[in-house]
Amino acid sequence: MTTYQTAIDAVRELKAKFGDTWRDISPEDAARMQLQNRFKTGLDIAKYTAAIMRRDMAAYDADSSKYTQSLGCWHGFIAQQKMIANKKYFGTTERRYIYLSGWMVAALRSEFGPLPDQSMHEKTSVPALIEEIYTFLRQADAKELNDLFRALNKAKEAGDSAKVAEITSQIDNFETHVVPIIADIDAGFGNEEATYLLAKKMIEAGACALQIENQVSDAKQCGH
Repeated sequence: MTTYQTAIDAVRELKAKFGDTWRDISPEDAARMQLQNRFKTGLDIAKYTAAIMRRDMAAYDADSSKYTQSLGCWHGFIAQQKMIANKKYFGTTERRYIYLSGWMVAALRSEFGPLPDQSMHEKTSVPALIEEIYTFLRQADAKELNDLFRALNKAKEAGDSAKVAEITSQIDNFETHVVPIIADIDAGFGNEEATYLLAKKMIEAGACALQIENQVSDAKQCGH
């Protein structure tokens, strides 16, 4: 696990290695940027959240009272505010997921408006929303960590070592707003190739769980 201090030490080692070319780089500032940008790609997010989901599924199998809650979203800002509220009022985002309804998202975000059949909607509307949601959630991380960094600066300026230790611990144990997304792929939005490409796009955007209907997408018999 990367702590605030180990991140600073790593940059200091690089400064020593590269000499003058790194002379203007602040190890503390660089470490802060690193912590604020924990996830570099959607696949990083998918791997991280898949591990959370496997853990939660095992916990539920052992104790059904430990269920998860999936909150429906149709915009990145909505997802962000939901996770911020969860952390504020419950102190954690544990066992809180985000759910995307494929057909609903496609219809709501379609430039043409709701169309007669879901297979007529843009195929990339749901992956685009997944990417948007994780952009907003990572922004929430950056903002909350920035508040902690500002508080740390004030504690250092005041010479309050106890407060410095307390805030540093909060930084090291920071809980990300990034949570698992369960993405509905509906009936695939097309043929086998379209279904494969859409699933691939969703995972690359960060989704760790997909659900698909066992029916032909352009001749749906039910809506669930």
